[in-house]
Amino acid sequence: MSGVVLWDYPKSSASYRLRIALNLAGIDYEIKTVDLLAKDHLSADHLVRNPQGFVPVLDIDGHRLTQSLAILEYLDSTRNLGFLPTDPALRARQTALAHAIAVDLHPVCNLSVAGYATQGQEPARTNWMRHFIAPRMAAFETMLEGFDQAPYCCGDRPSLADIVLMPQVYNADRWGADYAGCTRIKGAAQACAAHPAFVAAHPDR
Repeated sequence: MSGVVLWDYPKSSASYRLRIALNLAGIDYEIKTVDLLAKDHLSADHLVRNPQGFVPVLDIDGHRLTQSLAILEYLDSTRNLGFLPTDPALRARQTALAHAIAVDLHPVCNLSVAGYATQGQEPARTNWMRHFIAPRMAAFETMLEGFDQAPYCCGDRPSLADIVLMPQVYNADRWGADYAGCTRIKGAAQACAAHPAFVAAHPDR
């Protein structure tokens, strides 16, 4: 092993993002599972790794890093991965795509938030997820209009937007959220689903 360790939960969107990125970077890494359902993220050991009690946590280059977007930025800048363009305006627009999901949608649909809001009851929990996911996916679809899906979100190679999108597509399918009219999202997702780095990162593997 390379000494790189990812503290991970398979269905965590943020962890899924990092698995994709590490695979795209060709970085060999060891996964150590933190079972969220068993509350392992609230254990004393994990709170030492991350006082927020979240996954992922990445041990790399002698550093212990938290927060998936911050880690993605670190990987991009230290490995020259090209997840974002250098042009400032294009970079801001592509970053906005990623934030539309990772900052605006994902936190509301975090299981702890949804569970608290609905007391974990069905169908309230599923309705909560669908209520927030469907319109935010539609907004992301509209934001993609300014980019050429050739075949990925922003061009001919996976970008930060694709890395953040695919875990959300997984969640949308998991909760039965309607994004049938999002043809741009579906095209990009189809391309990502055929890419070995995304395949290897999938939660069901």
